[in-house]
Formats: sequence, structure tokens, C-alpha cells
Amino acid sequence: MTSPHANALVALGRYLREHDYRFITVTPSTHRRINRRPGNERALDLRGIFGWSRPFAAEDVAPELLDLMREAGIVEPDGALLRSTLRASSLGELLVFHSAYPTDDDDAVFFGPDTYRFVGTMGRAFPWLGSGPVRALDIGCGGGAGALAIARHFPHAEVIGADINTRALALTVVNARLAELPNLHACHSNLFDSLDGDFDLIVSNPPYVLDPSELPYRHGGGMRGAELSVRIVKESLGRLRRGGNLMLYTGVAITGAQDEFLEAIRPELEAQCDHWSYEELDPDIFGGQLGEPGYEEAERIAAVWLHAIKR
Repeated sequence: MTSPHANALVALGRYLREHDYRFITVTPSTHRRINRRPGNERALDLRGIFGWSRPFAAEDVAPELLDLMREAGIVEPDGALLRSTLRASSLGELLVFHSAYPTDDDDAVFFGPDTYRFVGTMGRAFPWLGSGPVRALDIGCGGGAGALAIARHFPHAEVIGADINTRALALTVVNARLAELPNLHACHSNLFDSLDGDFDLIVSNPPYVLDPSELPYRHGGGMRGAELSVRIVKESLGRLRRGGNLMLYTGVAITGAQDEFLEAIRPELEAQCDHWSYEELDPDIFGGQLGEPGYEEAERIAAVWLHAIKR
């Protein structure tokens, strides 16, 4: 994303805020169901364009708005109509740009109900941090939702959003500018490969499903998608300062009474942490995934939260 594109996108975000735009992003299945309702074939307002990703007619939007979209490079033809290539979601008082529906591209930047659970649970854990971190990291930051929440709550902290997706990093920078958070910086890194030093706080909401297409924002690797989460836990513990906090939101395929992810990380947690907690936030998410190859033995996929404090 060029500087003129980024500047136009920040201006577009301000335009949306000035026009009281709000949108809560739902699951892809709900999104698809709502858009199939009669009368929802095309966008008639800002939420239709930037929330529901519906096609729209140029004459139905303000010229100023269309100019900003074109300057930002986020408008494309859809038959005789137009469509935005980005969505904008409300996250508390923040507005976060991310990929339009459907998110089929390899470099798609995902935002959805998992994001709300991740940021909400993290926010409720912030009191554990006292005056807060000096240096914080959001691994696999996507559009920067977690990093934005940290930077806003702890304005004195240096916050880094790291991702392998350059498109995600470009949106993280835009979203930070829109939120007026100069303490948030983006870094291109495969986990910790390009990051120096240690951290007081590391958070992550990584991909966790076994995706046959191996889309980067969805595919978590082996162990029915848990492999990447295991790697993040182990590498994060090695980069936390004494007393530093690791907060991880992920999904785990449960087979019978066995939680393979927890058993894989338990030895590291017990060896390196004075305190750690692990809980299921939702016992049954993405039930449709259980019909996919690799999940034949799984009974459910649970959304889990790990909070560990380094010894």
C-alpha cells in the first residue's frame, strides 16, 4: 500500500466515523445467510458497502466518499456495480479495516467473532498487568486488533504488531493512524524471526484450523490445526522477561476427554511459569469444520484462553 493509498484510507475511516458508522462483523456463514435475504442484493447505505460487502451503484454514494475509495485503491467493478475490497468493523470505540467478504485470498486479513472474543478476554486480563508493559507484541496481528487494544490501554508502552502478511501490516499501520496511536509499530516477521529483544507482554490469536487450502489466515498446521499455537507458546516463553505475560486465544479440536494442545504445552508451562491458567471460553465453535478431512476423531472444537506469567 502506497502512502497516498494509506492517507486516503485514513481519511475514509475518518469519514465513516463522522457519519456515525458502526458495524459488528459476524461469522462467514451468518454473513452469507443475511446477504441472501430478499432486498440485500446490493448496498443502500454505508453498512451495506463497508460491513456487508454488498455491491453498490456509484450514483448511490456521495461523490466525496467514492473519490476517497478510488484514491485508497479499494473499489473494484462487480458487473455493472462497484464493490469495496475492504470492510470496516467496530471494535469498541475503534474502527478497524480488514478484508472484504468473502476472505478467499491467500493474503486476506481476517476479522470476526474470534477477534471480539480475543480482544474482550485480553481486556479483562489487563488488571493483571498493573501499570502495564514497557514492550508488548501481538504475534500474527492481522489488521492489528490486539495491538490496537494494548496500545490504547497502555499509551506508554512500545507495541509491535508482527505478521508474515504484508497486506495485514499495511492495514495495521492505517488502523493505528486512524486510532491516533503512535506507540504501535508494524513489523514483518515469521513469528519471532525478525524481532529483537524480549517483551513484557506477548499476545496472539493465531490460525487454528486444519485447512486443506492452507490459507495463511486459517491454517494452523498439524495436530488438527494446533501446531502453530504450540509453537507460539514455546517460542513466546523464551522471549518473555521475568514476570512477563503471555495471553493466547486459539481453537482446539477435542477428542473425547483429551486436549492434545494442552498436553503439548503443559510441560513448558510448568517448567517456566509461576502462574498459568487455561480455560474454555466456548466449548463448541466452527462445528461445520468437524466434517472436514482430519477431524474424523474430533468431537468438538473449543475456543480456549491461555494466560501464563513467566518465572
